[in-house]
Amino acid sequence: MRRLLHVVLLGLLGAGIVHIVVLMLVPEFSERDAWSRLAMASDLYKMTRLDAEAGGAPVVKSVDPLFYAAACRFDLTDGLVRIKAAGRVPFWSVSVYDRNGHNIYSFNDRNANSGTLDAVVLTPAQMIEVRKDLPEDLQGAIFVEAPIDEGIFVIRAFVPDESWKPIVSRFLSQSSCELPDY
Repeated sequence: MRRLLHVVLLGLLGAGIVHIVVLMLVPEFSERDAWSRLAMASDLYKMTRLDAEAGGAPVVKSVDPLFYAAACRFDLTDGLVRIKAAGRVPFWSVSVYDRNGHNIYSFNDRNANSGTLDAVVLTPAQMIEVRKDLPEDLQGAIFVEAPIDEGIFVIRAFVPDESWKPIVSRFLSQSSCELPDY
């Protein structure tokens, strides 16, 4: 009886360890992560709407209904990335994620000069080069130093009521994600 109890406990312990290892490895082997879904929807450096308001099924299913969102995949080995959006909306926020979906940096319209979205994502080495001779048109930009190669830039804009929907949609559709030639 004692031997049977010992075997059952060892079996349960082994099953628990295997279960935990499998759960920890799921993100590594998942092919339906945000990066993959965005890759199926658009190319690098192209803003893609994440909400259902853009038409069709949303790229990310858990988007807050009071926010519209757009995202852009980028590769910093190609150079620094500049994200801009013209216009005014009640509130916008931005997040930079690495390829695995870990949040690297976040800010909102309260951190930006005059409330407009103008940001540059770059590696620490690229930041050193830009600081040597800062281009005039980057004077008011927010610089995000990210120790990553590939990432996702997400813009979320608040839609307080129906009258704001076209304004917020225009804000996101006119946003850009590009490789400047500095």
